Amino acid sequence: MKLNELRDNEGATKKRKRVGRGPGSGTGKMGGRGIKGQKSRSGVAINGYEGGQMPLYQRLPKRGFTKPNRKSYAVVNLGLIQKFIDAKKIDGSATITEDVLISSGLVRRKLDGIRVLAKGEVTSKLDLQVTGASKSAIEAVEKAGGALTVTTTAAAE
Repeated sequence: MKLNELRDNEGATKKRKRVGRGPGSGTGKMGGRGIKGQKSRSGVAINGYEGGQMPLYQRLPKRGFTKPNRKSYAVVNLGLIQKFIDAKKIDGSATITEDVLISSGLVRRKLDGIRVLAKGEVTSKLDLQVTGASKSAIEAVEKAGGALTVTTTAAAE
């Protein structure tokens, strides 16, 4: 094979549609915009506009509520913690705190704390200290012979 024989796979590249380039192109004259009307002109933004009538999204009542001081937790599954221990990225014999999880790269940032969920298997004896945990996660850790302590900030929820 030579350099001049190199080419893309069939169908890997597609030619750009050139609008308004004469009648032979198939998209000449009006360029696929039809005849007259607001949409045929430039500078049109009519998403959800209903011709002056009150739009549907404004006619419907508001619903729901967003809690202004809502806490958002970084979520970690037990299976991932076990995987990091097996890969020797976390020392399983020492106490695993939130700072340990961040420094190992398992969690990017703490947010309002780290919450542990029970997805995955735990085989080693863990000593975890986190802001939150599901009941099933606590049971799974204790079943494996470890301890999962939830710090007081989560108890105030």
